[in-house]
Parts: sequence; C-alpha cells; structure tokens
Amino acid sequence: MSSQKVAVIIAGGSGMGAAAARRLAQDGFKVAILSSSGKGEALAQELGGFGVTGSNESSADLQRLVNGAVERWGRIDVLVNSAGHGPRKPLLELTDEEWHKGIDVYLLNVIRAVRLVTPIMQKQKSGAIINISSAWTFEPTSLFPTSAVARAGLASFVKLYADTYAADNIRINNVLPGWIDSLPGTEERRESVPLGRYGRAEEVAATIAFLASEGAAYITNQSIRVDGGLTRAV
Repeated sequence: MSSQKVAVIIAGGSGMGAAAARRLAQDGFKVAILSSSGKGEALAQELGGFGVTGSNESSADLQRLVNGAVERWGRIDVLVNSAGHGPRKPLLELTDEEWHKGIDVYLLNVIRAVRLVTPIMQKQKSGAIINISSAWTFEPTSLFPTSAVARAGLASFVKLYADTYAADNIRINNVLPGWIDSLPGTEERRESVPLGRYGRAEEVAATIAFLASEGAAYITNQSIRVDGGLTRAV
C-alpha cells in the first residue's frame, strides 16, 4: 500500500467541492473527483489525480471512482461529500417525488459513498469523512426545505456512524456553510451575516482540510459552522 495520502471528493467539479479538491491537493493528497458536468474530471487531471464524470445518485458511478482510486493508489484516507441542489418550493407544494429527490441529493449521496469507502478505511484502521452540509440544518429556513429536512437526517446518520465506526479510527464530521460566494449574492443576505460578508469557498475548504488533517484526530461526530455567525450553536 502506498504511503501517499488519497482524498476522494464527490460533486467536486465546482464551488465548495472543487475548492476542497484544490486545497487537499495543495496539502499533498492525491485526489479522485466525481462530478456530473465533466468539470471534476478536468480538475482532477489538472491536479494530477483521477476523475469520473457521473452522478452521486448512482452507486455504479461512485464505485467506478472508488475502484479507480484504489487501483491507482491502494488506499482512501479522506472522503469529502458535496452535493448538488434539490427541489425548492413552498413547503406543501413539494410532491412526494420532489421530497424523494431531496433525500437522494442531500442524504443518500453521503450514505452511498460512505458505504463504499468504509471497508477500505476499516482495513487501514484510519480514515476521515467530511460532509458539506448546510448552516440551516438545525435552524431550518423555508428557502431550502428539502435540504433542511434531509440534512437534519444526515446529522443523525453521522451520530450513528460515529458511534459504530470510531473504534476503527474512522472519523466523520459535517461542515455547515452559510452564504458562500459560490451562491448568488444579494445585499439582504449579506446584511443578515454578523461578519457582514459572504464567505469564500476557500474558507470552507480550509475547514475541510483541517478536519482531514492529523490536527483533527480527536474530532468526530461534529457539525462545524462556517457561516460568519449566521446561526447559533445548539
């Protein structure tokens, strides 16, 4: 097995996922990136890694990415789960199909990937899983109903996973970004942030990089806000 550290980034073609891939590559990780647009594959090539164009709603696509990383480097040390965008409508106008879509995008996207990398991390007796969630997980907003509901479920999944797999030295944490510059900007949203500005995708990536590092070796089952003070700790 190679001693080279390896990070797998899901939905890493743009925004916070891409920023995380760039930061982890800068920190010395080999990177494997999945995205639906093809941008992740191109970014992986730029960073000297490996990419797959596919969907995080497809277990087959995720398996291709994981297999490719293991075939090249023999290990997976870090998994970063980003996500696309789920349905947004007034609460009771969302159909059953749209709620299912939201769960696919914001919850099952994590579970599918975690299911694949966990046996690899168990054999290594080490691993770090970092999920890009949302600042509105614990203070839901009607702007993002399927995200808020599914990501509350994600917080429960992370607790259960940490309870089960911490003994294998696998850590799992959620990062909760607020208004980040990869999203459309409005003055009203900016003014709602105590720090008075949108965050940068690179600031979220820096938090992810810390959670992937040895400096975070005693941190698991945490939801870490990167939101400029927008929401309160619970």
